[in-house]
Amino acid sequence: MLGEQELMAFLATGRAEQAHVFYRDVVGLRFLEDSPFALVFEAGGVTLRIQKVKGHQPLPYTALGWKVADIAGTVTQLEGRGARFERIAGITQDEQGVWASPSGARVAWFKDPDGNLLSLTQF
Repeated sequence: MLGEQELMAFLATGRAEQAHVFYRDVVGLRFLEDSPFALVFEAGGVTLRIQKVKGHQPLPYTALGWKVADIAGTVTQLEGRGARFERIAGITQDEQGVWASPSGARVAWFKDPDGNLLSLTQF
């Protein structure tokens, strides 16, 4: 039933101004709207609503991720725009912070201004 419907993603922010700049200028999403309730962006045909909340506590795991064709190039581009890639305890990552998973996927993580954990995955 819902498999045929358009997906919409959600995150939360307690720092709307910083999130606006980060998702627009660092991540490169298309900005659509700044309402009293959320920042709205478009990414690959999916609407991302970043809800404005008080007392936001980020989740301890990945909240949102992107499939990319060239993870090394994407990491380099994002670092050039100010993103910092995370080191995850207990896994081996290369010099860019990319982990080679047992499935063969390559994954890297970075955080937004609220500490939401974001990921890139190259399959």
